[in-house]
Amino acid sequence: MGGDRTFGEQVLLQFYFISNNILSIKKGAIMSTVHLQQRLQGLHNHIRQGKIIEALNEFYDTDTVMQDNDNPPTKGLAANIEREKLFMSGVQEWKGFSVKASGVGDNVTFYEATADFVTVDGQYMHHEQVSVAKWRNGKIVHERFYYDTGKK
Repeated sequence: MGGDRTFGEQVLLQFYFISNNILSIKKGAIMSTVHLQQRLQGLHNHIRQGKIIEALNEFYDTDTVMQDNDNPPTKGLAANIEREKLFMSGVQEWKGFSVKASGVGDNVTFYEATADFVTVDGQYMHHEQVSVAKWRNGKIVHERFYYDTGKK
């Protein structure tokens, strides 16, 4: 049936699907920015509530790669869950997570955020970072975090 449509009809139909966010999500396909923004907001909501492991399971691909600054990347969802469990085992109380800026593009998102928490030894921590994530099929396949380590 697509072959029976004129070029103009095909363009109008594509415009209709794009403007109404009716896009098929195929491997490697570009997600609509609205859908991507919704996924990013869902991720942020999980983090605000301290639901880090749940966020990983919901928003990250099984083959995800995560990297802090120029440290070696951690590959695979299972390895990243273990890494986050180790981090969270040092957190006594999650105080907050605030997004200062964010952006969405062709299968990529970024955000600048702060996180506040108290460690198990009672130390208050304030952490500022930028995250850049690449998405496929509604899941993060690569995420890199940029922050000041305090090392000079």
